[in-house]
Amino acid sequence: MKRRALGLVLALLASAAAGAAAAESKDLFGWAERVLIGPGRLQLDAKLDTGADTSSLDAAHIRRIRRGNQRLIRFELIDRESGETITVERPLIRRATIKRHGGEHQRRPVVAIDVCLGTHLLRQIEVTLIDRSEFNYPLLLGRSALEGVAVVDPELSFTQKPRCAMKGSTER
Repeated sequence: MKRRALGLVLALLASAAAGAAAAESKDLFGWAERVLIGPGRLQLDAKLDTGADTSSLDAAHIRRIRRGNQRLIRFELIDRESGETITVERPLIRRATIKRHGGEHQRRPVVAIDVCLGTHLLRQIEVTLIDRSEFNYPLLLGRSALEGVAVVDPELSFTQKPRCAMKGSTER
């Protein structure tokens, strides 16, 4: 009986140590952070929302287009500080059905973008495109984008500046 109890205690300690090691390999961020996104190397503020699974990006004039057999989404990103507009084309990955707070469902296009968060380059994360102009944060980063990279402390905000080497973009 004592051996079982000792084995159980050792297993629990090993599990706790593994969890602590996993948390130590992630960076600590606040609930809001400055990020850099490709396309366009646009700096913007993002809300890190562990309550949301998917990420969403503020986009204007969202249009579906075809180029040969490829289905693309053309949209505009607006730098809220300078007012500059960047026109972007990205392959359509899929259309997501998002459940909104009021209970209604909304279909949104999903594209992939690169996001620099602190020193982490999150490559080709999926974002839904939607008009977020009424929100304070043009980018919402959900759990699927933050997994394995970030621990979010809701008492903190703007803890790190984006410091990634991002290559040129493919905006048009």
